[in-house]
Amino acid sequence: MREASSFDLTLLVLLAVIWGSAFFNIKIATYSYDPITLALVRVIFASIPLIILCKLKKIKIEAFEKNWKSYALIGLCNIAIPFVLIAIGTAKINSYLAAMLMSTTPLSGSILAHFFIKDEKLTLPKSLGVLIGFSGIVLLFFDKIIVNSENYIYVLITILGSTFYCIGGLLTLKLKNKKNENVTTSTTLWSVIFLFPLSLLIETPWNSNPTLSSTFSLLYLGVVATGLAWLIRFRILTVNGLVFQTQVAYLIPIFGIIFGYFLMDEIITWRVLISLVIILFGIYIFKKNNKGTT
Repeated sequence: MREASSFDLTLLVLLAVIWGSAFFNIKIATYSYDPITLALVRVIFASIPLIILCKLKKIKIEAFEKNWKSYALIGLCNIAIPFVLIAIGTAKINSYLAAMLMSTTPLSGSILAHFFIKDEKLTLPKSLGVLIGFSGIVLLFFDKIIVNSENYIYVLITILGSTFYCIGGLLTLKLKNKKNENVTTSTTLWSVIFLFPLSLLIETPWNSNPTLSSTFSLLYLGVVATGLAWLIRFRILTVNGLVFQTQVAYLIPIFGIIFGYFLMDEIITWRVLISLVIILFGIYIFKKNNKGTT
């Protein structure tokens, strides 16, 4: 993988801003939409501009061709499942807390990579970084203002959602030789296929009466935080590698806290700030000792 340029760093920060802003928009969208329907409408909004982009650039969409199983699996693990889990979790916790929990993705990813990627084994220093990072999450459970008996299960659900992102990231590496736009569009289309029947069978979207603000947030989540963000993510992943791409984890919780505090009036306690520092320090220790290039 090549050395990161100023353009690569700009894309990384832009991705962090987009994903950091996604959480308060998810929160707003959950006021009117059930989680599966929210995820479904989100990916539908995302797929439309992606399809148009592929048509304009004359890029073939390979969702239902030879590698359809890979596209389907990535669409399920990297989009459908985490979108639903994160929507369920964010509905009951602070939006910035969801952003903080998502920042542990590289730590969860390191554990999975240890078992599935030959050159990404956990060493003692890397393991120390993982333990430090997750200790910051554990500290949050002692802050009863933020995590309590009424919402702790939703914190765990959000963490599970981030774990599926890790799984999806590992699977995406198998398609790194495919065109960015094709992979993003194909996996998004498969997520629509998975979510559509579930939304109809489990929820009753035709009975909903969404507000304009929730719908606008959902539109943003689809077009910007999903369609555009996944294009940026896949470009970073294929050009700079998984290690560089996961650097976004440092920035997402910071932007998430800024948006949550100023736009959602969410309470921030001293334990939250200490937890954030511990989590980011753990990620730093892990990254400092991670020599992989995948």
